[in-house]
Parts: sequence; C-alpha cells; structure tokens
Amino acid sequence: MSEKESLLNTLLGLSMIVEARDPYTGGHLWRVSQFSKLLAQQAGLSRRDIALSEVGGFLHDLGKVGVPDAILNKPDRLTDGEYDVIKTHPAVGGKLLSNHPLANLAFDAVVGHHERPDGNGYPNRIAGDVIPEVARIVSIADAFDAMTSTRAYRKGMRMEKALDIIREETGRQFDAPLAKHFLALSGTSELAHIIGHSEPGLPLLQCGCGAPLAIRSAQRDGDHVYCHCCGGESRLSKHGDDRKIEMTGEKGDASVLAPDSDSDLIGAMVEDIAPHVL
Repeated sequence: MSEKESLLNTLLGLSMIVEARDPYTGGHLWRVSQFSKLLAQQAGLSRRDIALSEVGGFLHDLGKVGVPDAILNKPDRLTDGEYDVIKTHPAVGGKLLSNHPLANLAFDAVVGHHERPDGNGYPNRIAGDVIPEVARIVSIADAFDAMTSTRAYRKGMRMEKALDIIREETGRQFDAPLAKHFLALSGTSELAHIIGHSEPGLPLLQCGCGAPLAIRSAQRDGDHVYCHCCGGESRLSKHGDDRKIEMTGEKGDASVLAPDSDSDLIGAMVEDIAPHVL
C-alpha cells in the first residue's frame, strides 16, 4: 500500500469510528457513499468524479466528532439549540480536513452537503451552482438514507415515500438535474440493495432493544456481536447468505463496545477508489 493509500485508509477508518458513536447510524456512511456513487454514475460523471463522490459520501459526517454524545444519541427530537450544535458539523469537518494531505478529495462534500439550491442551507447559505457538484450529490444521498433509515424516535420510511419527498423538494432542498437522475434510479433494483444494509450483501439486523446491528463480512457463525446502544451480546448464526442473531442475556465490556472500523470494508474501498483519485 502506498503512502497516499495508507492516508486514505486511515481517513476512512477515522470517519467510521466517528460514526460508531451513534448506535442508530450503523452503515450510514457506507450507504451514503454508495448512493452518491450510483447518482454520479447515473449523471454520467467521469470515473474520477464518481470516485470523489464515493469518498465524499463516506467522509461527509467527519465533523460530528465535535457533537456531544448527549445530543448525538438523544432518543428524541432535538431542541432548536441542540439542532444548532448539530449544524456546526460541516464547518468542524472542514477544519479537521483543512491541513490533511488528502483534504482536496472530500473538503467540498464535507463542508457543503447541507447547503441548499434555494440558499437556506448551512453553514454558508450558498445557493444554486455555487454549491460544488459533489456536495449537491452527497446532499441527496445523505437525505435519502436519513429518510429510509430507522432512528431512535421513528421508523425508516418506505423508499417510495422518500423518493416522493425528493421529488417535492427538487429545486429547493435538492439540485434539480441531480434529483432527476436520482429519481430515475427508482426503476432499478440498485437502491434496494443499499437501503438497510451496512455493506454489500449484508442487511442490518436488529437488537432486542430496537437498535440496528451492523454485521461484518468477516464475522463467522457462532461469533458474538454487540449492540452499541444497550450493550447487549448476541450470537450470530449463518446459514449460507442468511444471518440471524440470538441474544445471550450477557453484556459486552468496554473492550468490545469501543468504537472501531471495518478494515476489510475500508480496504476494499481504498483498492477500488485509489487508482482514480490518488
């Protein structure tokens, strides 16, 4: 692995550790990266821009490292003040990236993914085509995953309802040409293979407490998996491509509940992306 590939590997891994602080967003970064990749492909972008969309989608929430756990993990709707804290994460992410050797790969997506074509986004309230294209792509992918994913206070929407909202908000919250390309994906099976998954072919499972559990490809039949919401331990059973969990009644300790990253998933992403962006 080259020095730049190692830097990209570390950056993606750091972002995954930040994500792990919120037990209800398991797989969010991977899903947003894949929705972004699909959208960039559908829009006919270059292979480099497709790869940059994938990287930007994976790193977009890096700035949430600066959001307190009490807000990030609140099992209810946020107050206006708490939402103001959440809204700092694009700028914080930009500051974290600003001196990184690979900042140019994701800076625009990290800082701009909550800007809106109508100028009512944040942090800079820029509008229209002034918003970098990769940020406009990640904005659609991020919102679509947020709508179709289960959170502590609500169940995920059906895909059709989320697509209707994107259609209704075209030109206001979402870039019109890119939204049209994303809506065109509704006639394919590609979105369904990402919704509710944490990586290729691995749908999220559900802990007894209701939180989603992200299973990794390297985990084997009989392995223990742990819920980062309640700390509960479950035993994984695998039968072909089918995976199920059974709670053991035990609780995990700090060593197994500490946030970490999936080296296999990230390694595969780096191998796919690096030739086009490094």
